[in-house]
Amino acid sequence: MESLYHQTNKQIQEVQSSMGRLETVDRQSVHLVENELQARIDQIFSSLERLEILAGKETPSRRQNAKLRVDQLKYDVQHLQSALRNFQHRRYTREAQEREREELLTRSFTTNDADTSIPIDETLQFSSSLNSAHRGMDELLNSGSSILDNLRNQRGTLKGTHKKILDVVNMLGLSNTVMRLIEKRAFQDKFIMMGGMLVTCVVMFLVVKYLS
Repeated sequence: MESLYHQTNKQIQEVQSSMGRLETVDRQSVHLVENELQARIDQIFSSLERLEILAGKETPSRRQNAKLRVDQLKYDVQHLQSALRNFQHRRYTREAQEREREELLTRSFTTNDADTSIPIDETLQFSSSLNSAHRGMDELLNSGSSILDNLRNQRGTLKGTHKKILDVVNMLGLSNTVMRLIEKRAFQDKFIMMGGMLVTCVVMFLVVKYLS
């Protein structure tokens, strides 16, 4: 398990370092970088599934610590997955806005006797309103994504707490059993001691009687 744990942790650190490439890579290569990062994240999730199985097979004294370490790795990779999705969403929105802007700039406006031309000011105002709506949707989606991530993290924390409580309960149950055994043994030892003292007194009485 230790070998796979360190390998997975190293992969997470490599993905974290590679996330910065998304902001600097050219537009023609950004898709390739995104696909590469997603493939590496999927591989990390697969390794985490194996780690969870191996952690469950650890000895009772090491199992809880092993599960906590795996949960930490899972939290880190979920954060990376969320960051990648947020970047992709921003890129999609930015590209859509650029396409709309290009369409507005390349659209030909003609006039005729019926005065059916489209006012440029109104078109620009519509474009500005559309951009504001896109920004509002971005903020709403990012907020929703953050809320979902927090709920997932809270769920993981609650599951971990529940497991710890069960472990403590099991430990207390074991301690109560041990205490009962100790009390029973002490009670038996008390009778053995009393019996030994009685036998000793009888022997001493007989010795004194017959020797005198």
